[in-house]
Amino acid sequence: MNPTTVFYIIIAFIIISFAIDQILDWLNARHFDDPIPAELADVYDEESYRKSQSYKKANSKFAALSSGFMLLVTLVFFFVDGFAYVDTIARSITDNEILVGLIFFGIILIGSDILTTPFSYYKTFVIEERFGFNKSTRALFFADKLKGWIMTILVGGGLLALIIWFYQLSGSSFWIYAWILFAIFALIMNMFYAKLIVPLFNKQKPLEKGSLREKIEAYSATVGFKLDNIFIIDGSKRSTKANAYFSGFGSEKRITLYDTLVNDLEDEEIVAVLAHEVGHYRKNHIIINLATSIVLTGFTLWLLGIFVSQPIFSEALGVTTPSFHVGLIAFGILYTPISGITSFLMNLLSRKFEYQADDFAKNTFAAAPLISSLKKLSRNSLSNLTPHPLYVKFQYSHPTLLQRYQNLSQAK
Repeated sequence: MNPTTVFYIIIAFIIISFAIDQILDWLNARHFDDPIPAELADVYDEESYRKSQSYKKANSKFAALSSGFMLLVTLVFFFVDGFAYVDTIARSITDNEILVGLIFFGIILIGSDILTTPFSYYKTFVIEERFGFNKSTRALFFADKLKGWIMTILVGGGLLALIIWFYQLSGSSFWIYAWILFAIFALIMNMFYAKLIVPLFNKQKPLEKGSLREKIEAYSATVGFKLDNIFIIDGSKRSTKANAYFSGFGSEKRITLYDTLVNDLEDEEIVAVLAHEVGHYRKNHIIINLATSIVLTGFTLWLLGIFVSQPIFSEALGVTTPSFHVGLIAFGILYTPISGITSFLMNLLSRKFEYQADDFAKNTFAAAPLISSLKKLSRNSLSNLTPHPLYVKFQYSHPTLLQRYQNLSQAK
């Protein structure tokens, strides 16, 4: 196989991946105007359902426009040997391979961010604003962007530098050391994400004493689950949408509730949501997800170790000097079919875990308040109640509201 063939295979993968996403989006959009299932008739009134339909259509059109634009830019960049040009710039600055790789990806990421920022700005301050979700300010938007850049430079740059160094030291066996590095990093992030990363973007405070905390503690006692770390996060500074999540394990486990969730739901409904999150912990979903992620990372790095050193990948992208960073770009695209399969399987596993967590909440607390909380959260976020089944299988990490309702409505 010659470099030209590899180049066109890469282009084909990019176009096919885009086409699959567009087909799924098109199938899903065909169901936007479907009647609401009878079981969910109380989620929307006529006016709010029309608003939900408008929101879905606005996001669908915007997604098609933005992804189409990025596909066009990507193809142009490939056909004008953009990677070779960026590699030349990086090598004109230094001949240190680690620094060349960092500069190479730095230029590409900055260029990509410059292109995508107007789209994220429009989505936040036009679409989300129009439908009443946006609470962010322009100053906060760009502050988040700046913090994201700093995080990418420090964390992403540091990890990339170590990986290239491992490659220089051990060649194709670098993946073993990189795997260990990523495993340690994933463990640290899972344990301390709420303490290390979240405070950079949001304020957190312990849930104050009162009726809600008493009910949460009473529930925790009934299931023998010691839960001291319950935090409220100021999600309302950016959006009216609500969320809750479980992080860490052992002494570092904590439940984080968005202030919007606390404001939107009754105490019994919040306890039901928390019971769902406790279910994830009790069913070892956090550990399983972490272990699965580490195994998949190891598999990906092993494949990368086999292919990245092949000069044909760099040559396919027009770069005459074979390098790890250019090979990584080619591999990332050629890996797309495998990542699509693993993503599909991970979504399948995630939906199974959501059912299990719902069952745990139903069996240890009650189904009714969890159902009512899910309906309220869906209504407040203008969620799609009639997604296409195929779209759900490929894109949803959670079951649909109807599927969760039907599962929770079954007898214990």
